[in-house]
Amino acid sequence: MLPVAGVFKEPARLWKKIIWPLMRLTVFISIGLFVGQFIEGMGWTDRLSVMARPFMRWGHLSHQMGAVFTTAFFSGTTSLSMLMSFHQEGKLSRRETTLSVLLNTFPSFFLHLPTTFFIILPLVGKAGAIYLLLTFGAALLRLGAALTCTHFMLPETSVYYHEKTSQDKDWKKLFRETGKKFISRLSNILMIVLPVYLIIALISDMGFFLWLRKLFAQGFTSTFIPIDAMSIVIFSLVAEFTSGYAAAGAMLDAGTLTVFQIVLALLLGNIIAAPVRALRHQMPYYMGIFSPGLGVRLMLASQAFRIGSLIFICIIFILMKT
Repeated sequence: MLPVAGVFKEPARLWKKIIWPLMRLTVFISIGLFVGQFIEGMGWTDRLSVMARPFMRWGHLSHQMGAVFTTAFFSGTTSLSMLMSFHQEGKLSRRETTLSVLLNTFPSFFLHLPTTFFIILPLVGKAGAIYLLLTFGAALLRLGAALTCTHFMLPETSVYYHEKTSQDKDWKKLFRETGKKFISRLSNILMIVLPVYLIIALISDMGFFLWLRKLFAQGFTSTFIPIDAMSIVIFSLVAEFTSGYAAAGAMLDAGTLTVFQIVLALLLGNIIAAPVRALRHQMPYYMGIFSPGLGVRLMLASQAFRIGSLIFICIIFILMKT
């Protein structure tokens, strides 16, 4: 256990653990927030939502929900910023906001796919390909479940896209209004993000997440995989996913684990790692973009939805093997 103020005593650690991550987080939130405000100001919501038309009619999605869903394929920050704006302006109810967050768990899979794909396949090979297919199946399951919920929980809406007549934009007025909203909302977001992120960074520096990792390891047993090998794969994933894939590949090459055991280990590691990663990385983000209470509820709903789909896929995978 390190002293609370330990990170402040070493400039290198202070820069690496707090200052640089906060600067990067602020930049990403600022870009996403400004782009979201600009899209809304330009009136491009309908143009974005039309790309989600195959889902909108059956799922009873409004134009705002369709635009948020489409944007999530390109930028999670911009998508959530738009969602926050629509909710604050009364264009989306709390129920629609929650369902939109659940829908966004599908495009978020594709946001991280290029990175994970070129890391997993070289390291884990066939087992990595199976793992990616299973996680894609979980993403499809979440999409189907979310659309089913929106179909039965939301009223039917008109999803036809009407092309608007082109009008000359007053660019000065647009940038002035966008800038005013941007500064106001960014300041409100940072008032939440900065202290929450600082608290999370400090308890991480004190060893809280290391303690949590060891607590998981001590309580975990498995009849499918040798416990010594399994713990390395799972809890290296909890710490940092690349090391987990590297460990899995090494064990596969050494014959310590079979392909089935490796895939199962990666799935279970993903499930166990999710709450820890959400607490470390997503909680300040959600609490800042939304109100603290709503942000925590949305984060918990998103994580529970994602973990539930992975557990279901994991059970199916085990049953298919047995």
